[in-house]
Amino acid sequence: MKQSRRTTGIQGEDQACLELVRRGYKIIERRWRCAHGEIDIVAQDGPCWAFVEVKTRHGQRAGLPEEALDRRKWTRIAELAEIYLSEHELIEVDWRIDLVAIELTPEHQIKRVNVVQGTISP
Repeated sequence: MKQSRRTTGIQGEDQACLELVRRGYKIIERRWRCAHGEIDIVAQDGPCWAFVEVKTRHGQRAGLPEEALDRRKWTRIAELAEIYLSEHELIEVDWRIDLVAIELTPEHQIKRVNVVQGTISP
């Protein structure tokens, strides 16, 4: 029985949060939504706000999870980050977009977790 994309996504986000907390991040929100879209994780890494995209993959058939953050997706996250900051009256704060790339085994076990801090527009 195949694991659904939604379940895989939630498993990936759970693992991403664990890894980010292990690295000292403070998780502020998960699955923050507005009319324009969703940010997987909003966190703070010290004084810097991190808007985190989580990409979880089974194997490499669809490519590496790191490859899934294309220009269009990066631009969308940047727009959403600016909306979040505005709505929360966070003026002149440092922020960045991070990526957590997760690969799972066929048995849905964690094979690899890669945190890429401060991704730049592809």
